[in-house]
Amino acid sequence: MNTQNPKRVSGKATIKSKSGKRSRSGLPTAAQIEKPMAQVLREIQSLKGEPPKPFPIVGIGASAGGLEAFTQLLQNLPVDTGMAFVLVQHLDPAHESALAQLLTRTTSMPVREVTDGTKVAPNRVYVIPPNTCMEIAKGVLKLRPQDKTRGAHRSIDVFFESLAEDRREHAIGVILSGTASDGMQGLEMIKSE
Repeated sequence: MNTQNPKRVSGKATIKSKSGKRSRSGLPTAAQIEKPMAQVLREIQSLKGEPPKPFPIVGIGASAGGLEAFTQLLQNLPVDTGMAFVLVQHLDPAHESALAQLLTRTTSMPVREVTDGTKVAPNRVYVIPPNTCMEIAKGVLKLRPQDKTRGAHRSIDVFFESLAEDRREHAIGVILSGTASDGMQGLEMIKSE
């Protein structure tokens, strides 16, 4: 259908088809409609204020010494990738973390330490707080106290596994460094999605 500026004739809109024929009522016939249904649905959703399609969320895991790697990564990322970056680092549970403040100096993207219930948005950086385990569900970050078990904590795996489940093909996992094998199981889940 060629809908180049429909003209008004006798108070009715008339639409020309490629053949130049007009419908008698001034309304397009079924044969004249060429706009794909998916495009029509997208337009309707945008009018209704429906949320945009899912954006990628990048989970980035590192051991306690990962500040330099995080810094280098953020310095080399454009600020408008359309992705969100969630940094999961093994932090000292007994000390406050200055990671979010330090990373703010390396990128123009907003950087914030996660609080329970934080909704993830694109072109932002989120940092796990110390002594917590983090998961994501429906694009919202959930925190809980870290388990007081002996041995290596699996905070990267826990987040990556929930990320794979929540974002499926829009989940990305990156390990910059890690303690033992934390993150490997979560990466496998992301890869399988």
